[in-house]
Amino acid sequence: MDDRLRQLITLGREHYLAGEYDQAEQYLSQVVESHRGFADIFNMLGVIYHAQGRFEDAERAFEAALDINPAYTDAALNLAVTYNDLGKYQQARDIYRRALSNSAKEPRSLDPFARGKIANMHADLGEVYAGVGFYEEAVAEYRKALELCPTFVDLRTRLANVYRDMNDYDSALAEFAQIKLARPDYLPARVALGVTLFALDRLDEAIEEWEAVLRADPDNKPAAVYLRMVRNKDAPAPGSAKRKKARGRKRAGRKAQAAGEASGAPADGPGDAPAD
Repeated sequence: MDDRLRQLITLGREHYLAGEYDQAEQYLSQVVESHRGFADIFNMLGVIYHAQGRFEDAERAFEAALDINPAYTDAALNLAVTYNDLGKYQQARDIYRRALSNSAKEPRSLDPFARGKIANMHADLGEVYAGVGFYEEAVAEYRKALELCPTFVDLRTRLANVYRDMNDYDSALAEFAQIKLARPDYLPARVALGVTLFALDRLDEAIEEWEAVLRADPDNKPAAVYLRMVRNKDAPAPGSAKRKKARGRKRAGRKAQAAGEASGAPADGPGDAPAD
């Protein structure tokens, strides 16, 4: 799911839950114009149309929701009500009974929107676990997320990064390989793969990944920074003790300069001998 689609769904749902149906319709109708796989969206549009007295439009929306997910009981109830409003009493009874039967056969059926929402909740919890160093728990949550949405490459990238942080490089590379096979154009994963290869001292392969990223996106800052780092032989690696000491010396030099300016005396530069 791309960012624009996610934003349309979020805004549409917020207006829908607030009872602002006209605004909700503007966003939700854009979703179904390009993505017709969301039963939840069709159900919300059906409720909106019904409230506006557009019963035939509501009928089509609820039917679309049930075509996607025959076990969607809310949509079945809403369609039954709409059929009654249209005088289709027998159809109302039939559709409701059929929906209940399908629900019993497929109790774990989820429409795509709900599936994605639950997957992202698992991923968010995985990020919390990873942030406090509970890597095994983080992996378990990301695995649950990917069981629901195996094509979400952003979640698989986050899982691969956790494996790297655990020093489980084989598992990290296996996840990156899946991403690269499915979505070679997903640049955040290519950047992260380069970092993993760099950690394994596979420098040429890391450079190859970052150069590929910059060919696709010349303004990609992380890839550009990593390339400058590895090509400058004297530059310390990110997070290294040498780099931290260098930052400390720079901060000390800035403080000395500020103190000298305040006293009216020139500050000694880094490595300069004090004046007699």
